[in-house]
Amino acid sequence: MYAVSTPQSRSLARRRPRDAWPGRLRAIALVAGAVLALSLGLAKAAWGGASGDFETVTVQPGDSLWSIASARYPGADVRERIWEIQQANPGLSPSLYPGELLKVPTR
Repeated sequence: MYAVSTPQSRSLARRRPRDAWPGRLRAIALVAGAVLALSLGLAKAAWGGASGDFETVTVQPGDSLWSIASARYPGADVRERIWEIQQANPGLSPSLYPGELLKVPTR
């Protein structure tokens, strides 16, 4: 007796791995979307999500963090206010330059 293989049985065997790709791609897209949404949420929280809590100040010639903090928060502990300004501006260099924009907490 001869074994007869039909083209249909071969094509079904070959199609199964290919048919899995759309499902895998959907799963990958779903995971990537979830990771993106989570990272955007964390970034918003890290950068002070509510924009109403901060005011933008343009550094003028001769300004320092001390002068900005003491002018914006009279009667407050200037050292604490400088720390808050530094926390609101990650990567802030020790030297301020005229024209530089700072986020300053409004409270």
